[in-house]
Amino acid sequence: MPLTSITKFEHLFRSAATMQVDRNDLKRYREFVNQKMYDLLVIGQATAKANGRDVIEPRDLPITKGLQESINDFKRIDAQIELSPILDCVVARPLLEVAVSEDSQRRLPVIAGGLSVALGRTFKIIDPRTKRPLREDWEQVFSIFDLLV
Repeated sequence: MPLTSITKFEHLFRSAATMQVDRNDLKRYREFVNQKMYDLLVIGQATAKANGRDVIEPRDLPITKGLQESINDFKRIDAQIELSPILDCVVARPLLEVAVSEDSQRRLPVIAGGLSVALGRTFKIIDPRTKRPLREDWEQVFSIFDLLV
C-alpha cells in the first residue's frame, strides 16, 4: 500500500476513534473489511434471490441504522481525506451466484468506510483508553462484528 494511502487510513482512525494504527493493523483492517463486505454481499445475494432477482440492488444489502450512521460519519471524514477511491481498490469483489448492480458497486467503498468508522469506535467502546490496538483487541472486535454482521 502506498505511503499516502497508509497516511489516509491513519487519519481515518484518528478522526473516527482517536486511535493510532500501524502497518500490521492495516493488514488486519483489510482482512476485517473484506470479510464483513463479503458477509453483507452474501446476505444481499440471499435477499435478491428471495425476491426473484439475479442482481443485488442497494436495498438488498443489510444496512442497519447504526451502520448507516457510521456511513454518514465516514462521508464527512472522507470529504477531508478522500479515502473512498482507495477503499474501492481495497474492497475485494467476491464471486457470487448473482451480479452486483452498478449502483450497489458504487456504494461499496462508502459501506466499507462506514464499517471502518464502526470498527474504530468499537475499540473505544470496549476500552476508552485504547490508543493502539493489540492483536487481542482486534480478535475481540472481530468476534463482536461476527455476531452482528
